Amino acid sequence: MPLSNFRPAALSDLARAGFDDVIDVRSPLEFAEDHLPGAINLPVLDDAQRAEVGTIYKQVAPFQARKIGGALVAANIARHVAGPLADREGGWRPLVYCWRGGQRSGSLATILDQIGWRVARLDGGWKTWRALVVAQVEQAGPPCPLVVLDGNTGSAKTEILQRLAARGVQIIDLEGLANHRGSLFGAMPGGQPAQKLFESRLAMVLASLDPARPAVIEAESSRIGELIVPRAVWKSLCAAPRLRIEAPLEARAAYTARAYADATAEPGRIAETVARLAPLHPADRIADWQALVRAAAWEPLALGLMQDHYDPRYARQRARHASAERLAIPVADLSERGLDTAAAAIEAALGTLAAETVS
Repeated sequence: MPLSNFRPAALSDLARAGFDDVIDVRSPLEFAEDHLPGAINLPVLDDAQRAEVGTIYKQVAPFQARKIGGALVAANIARHVAGPLADREGGWRPLVYCWRGGQRSGSLATILDQIGWRVARLDGGWKTWRALVVAQVEQAGPPCPLVVLDGNTGSAKTEILQRLAARGVQIIDLEGLANHRGSLFGAMPGGQPAQKLFESRLAMVLASLDPARPAVIEAESSRIGELIVPRAVWKSLCAAPRLRIEAPLEARAAYTARAYADATAEPGRIAETVARLAPLHPADRIADWQALVRAAAWEPLALGLMQDHYDPRYARQRARHASAERLAIPVADLSERGLDTAAAAIEAALGTLAAETVS
């Protein structure tokens, strides 16, 4: 009996198919670049083995490469069956895929099928999935109207966004997906995902949105750290109406000093970032900021950076979107209570914007 093939027509088809596990048999480097949601990596060739077999294929002979590769694949599959898959019951139903649905996924799928498991193989492999992701983030974009949450650096936009989600509001957290705060000092522990993996995660969020309700998204530039916001999402973000958080400079500086505690735990990294600002500011200002870094005076440093670096740049950027601003929401302080009050005000404002964003 031939192996079952699975070819999704939409991103949501994967969840609806109800596979018990999704197995990516590609090498760890390929897996790190991008993979299907929730996939586990059981490579039939690891990175070094894949490189070795490819070299033999090109420099010696295809037959020799297939013979050596076959032995390596068989040994790796045996380890997977005896190890990570040893506890799977008879009714287990996995989906297996490789780069384009060829020999690597076929080798594992055949063995699993012979054992008696109800295995399916992703028709066209990862390339099939990637085409759906690209169609979502580069062509279709968000399926619902967007409302942009704007505000100067330190306005707690990301935290307010999470509070909106807790209230049942649809959100798109680009910084969370990118694992980066979107500023010069915004690097997060663990680093950023690869561009393709970021796009896959974003595509799944977009596919899950209710088209009948607006989604709130934080104002961003076209690049978050090293990652680029896909074209269709960026176009929708630029065209969307905006709500602006209006918080005092001192409150924003205090909040930033708290929120960036992981960054301030590495003063050397802060000093390096401040040094990169030298072409944009007078030497005495950079020296003052570096003195604040050495003194671990994080709140005065945040205040200075906002006043002389971030706020002027935000003002110029905001001028380009002035016609899209619908409401400024004053927030006297950025305490827990203040953030909850801001979230409630934004949720109320969404109701008044509904007619405009749907039309």
